[in-house]
Amino acid sequence: MEAPRITPRLHLLDHSIGQAYLWRDDSELTLVDAGWAGSADATTAAIRAAGLDPDRLARVVLTHGHRDHVGAAQELADRHGAEIVAHRLDAPYVRGELPVPEPDLLEWERPLWEHGLTCPEAPATRVDREVGDGEELGFGDGAVAVHTPGHTPGSMAIHLPRHGVLFAGDTVATVQGVTFGVFHVDRARALESLRRLAELRPSVLCCGHGPVVTQDTAERLAAAAAAGAVTPG
Repeated sequence: MEAPRITPRLHLLDHSIGQAYLWRDDSELTLVDAGWAGSADATTAAIRAAGLDPDRLARVVLTHGHRDHVGAAQELADRHGAEIVAHRLDAPYVRGELPVPEPDLLEWERPLWEHGLTCPEAPATRVDREVGDGEELGFGDGAVAVHTPGHTPGSMAIHLPRHGVLFAGDTVATVQGVTFGVFHVDRARALESLRRLAELRPSVLCCGHGPVVTQDTAERLAAAAAAGAVTPG
C-alpha cells in the first residue's frame, strides 16, 4: 500500500474496501480512520514510505464504527502511542459493547453490503476520547467534529476550516461522482447530514469510498445534497 500525497499535508491510504487519510502537522500525524483489522503493518510501512515517522502518530480519529474504518485502530495506536477518538454515540460499537446497527438496505445495496463484509471484522477497540458536535480535535489548525447521524448514530465528519478540507466518512461517496452514500441506518437523517456538510463548502473532500475531490468541490457536494437519495442507474 502507498500513501500518495493529495495536498502538502494530506495523504491517502487506500485499503480497497474503505480508505484512511493521514494528516501531517509540524510535529504530529493524525490518522482519520484506520482500515481493516490486520492492515496495521501496511499502514506503518506506507507512512514510512511517504518519508514520515509513524511514531509521530498522535491520534486516530474514527468517522464511525464500521469494520473497514475501525479495524486496525487499536493496533496502530498501541504501536505508535496514539489516542483513539470517536463520537460518543458510536463509541459503544467501537468498543464492542453493543452490536453495530444494521443498515436499512435498499435492494440494490445488498450485494455491495455483502462484498463489504468480506473484510475482516474489527476487534473490540478502546476509545480514549469521546467527542460531540463542534468539539475541536487537536490537529489541523482547528479541526472540528461535525456530527452527521444517519449512516450510524454517531457518524461524524471532520472539518478543517483553515485548510478547506472535509473528511466526510460514509455520508458521502465519490465512487461514481459525488453522491449520497450507502448503507445508512437512517436514510432521512443521513440526507440531512449531507445537506449540512454541503453548507461547509469545502475545497477538498475526502470520503470513505472513492477518490478525493479537489476540483469544483463545493459545487459538486451541493449538487449531491440537492439531488438527495437518488439510486444509481
